Amino acid sequence: MGETIEIRPDGSISVPDHPVIPFIKGDGTGPDIWHAARMVLDKAVETAYDGSRKIDFMEVSAGEESFRATGEWLPAATLETINRYRVAIKGPLATPVGGGIRSLNVAIRHALDLFACIRPVKYMRGVPSPFSEVEKIDMVIFRENTEDLYKGIEWEAGSEDALKALSFIRETTGIKLDETTAVGIKPISSVNTKRLMKKALEYAVANRRKSVTVMHKGNIMKYTEGGFVKWAYQAAEEMFKQQTVTEEELYSVHGGSVPEEKLVVKDRIADNMFQQVVLRPDEYDVIAAPNLNGDYMSDLLAAMTGGLGLAPGANVGEKCAVFEATHGTAPKYAGKDKVNPGSLILSGAMMLDHIGWEEAGNMVRQALEATISEKKVTYDLARKIPGASTLKCSEFGRAVCERMNK
Repeated sequence: MGETIEIRPDGSISVPDHPVIPFIKGDGTGPDIWHAARMVLDKAVETAYDGSRKIDFMEVSAGEESFRATGEWLPAATLETINRYRVAIKGPLATPVGGGIRSLNVAIRHALDLFACIRPVKYMRGVPSPFSEVEKIDMVIFRENTEDLYKGIEWEAGSEDALKALSFIRETTGIKLDETTAVGIKPISSVNTKRLMKKALEYAVANRRKSVTVMHKGNIMKYTEGGFVKWAYQAAEEMFKQQTVTEEELYSVHGGSVPEEKLVVKDRIADNMFQQVVLRPDEYDVIAAPNLNGDYMSDLLAAMTGGLGLAPGANVGEKCAVFEATHGTAPKYAGKDKVNPGSLILSGAMMLDHIGWEEAGNMVRQALEATISEKKVTYDLARKIPGASTLKCSEFGRAVCERMNK
C-alpha cells in the first residue's frame, strides 16, 4: 500500500518512497494518452531508483464518465482525495463551449486554490518548428490561475443582471453602453498577484534563471493589469530584494551589467511581448502574467516548439498540485490509440520534479527527446518530419521506455 505525501510546517512536501498519487484519465483521448504516460512514468521511476521507489496511482473520477455514472461532472470526493494526497495528474476534460457546465479545469483550479499555472516551454531536438531560431526558446510561464476574466463573472446580454451592471456603469462613470451589451468583470488583486510573483521568483532563484518578466496591458487597463505590474514589482522588492535587480536599476546603477548572483525583474506590454518572444527569445526566461495573457502566451510558445501535443503544464497551490495535459480531448480520435501523449508525459516529468524525484523526471525528458530525434513519432509530428516512422500512441510510449538508461 502507498503512503500519503505530507506538507511540512515550512510548506515543503515530505514524499515517501511509495506515494499515493490520484489520477483522472480524462475524456476523449484521455484514456489513450494516460495509458502511454503511466507506462513511461512507471518505467522511469523503476529505472532511476532500481525498484526502491514506486508510485501507487489511484484513479478518481471527473468529466463525462463521472457524469454518466453519478450525474456529477466533478464529485466532491474527487476534490477531497486530491487535497488529501497533495499531488495529482489528469488528462484532458470535456467542457461544452458557450454554455452548460463551467470548465472543469478552471473549477479544479479554483476549488483547490491552485493559483499558479506553470507552463515550461523548451525546444527539443528533432521537433519540427516554423520558427527559425527555435533552439533559443527556453521559457517558463507563471500564469495567475484564480482571477482575471477566468474568474467567470459575466452576465448575458439583455439579462436583468447585465442591465443592472450597465446602469451602475452609467451612473458611476457617465459611460452609456447599449442595452444589448454583455458584461464581464476582470478582477485582479494585490494578494493574488504577489503570491503568483513570489512563486515565479522562487522558481527563478532556485533554478538560477536570468530574469523574470511581467507581461501586462497596464498602459490601457490602469488599475487591473496596471495593478498587476505594480504589485509584482512590490513582491520582488519586499521578498527578494537581495536576489533581484530591476531593469531600471540595471542601467541606472549597474551600467547594464547584471550583478553576480542577481536576476533581473522587468516588464513588457502584452502586445509587444508577443513580438519579443519571436524576435528576441533568448532575452526572456521566466514570464509572470495575469490569467488571459498567460493563456495566450503559453499557446504561442507551444506552437513555436512543436504544438500542444508536447506542451506540459501544472497547477500549483500552497497545499497541493495538479499536473495536466494542456490540450483538449480531441473526441474524434478517442479510443483510436493515435494522438501524441507527449504533453501528459512531460507533465508527468514535471510532477516527478515536484516531488523531488528529479532523476526520474530528467530520464523521461531525455528519453522522449531521443525518441523524437530518431524520427519515431505520432502522426501529428510525422506529417511534418520527412522520413519519420508513424507510431501509435501506445507504441510511442513504449519507444520512450526503451530509451531509458541510468
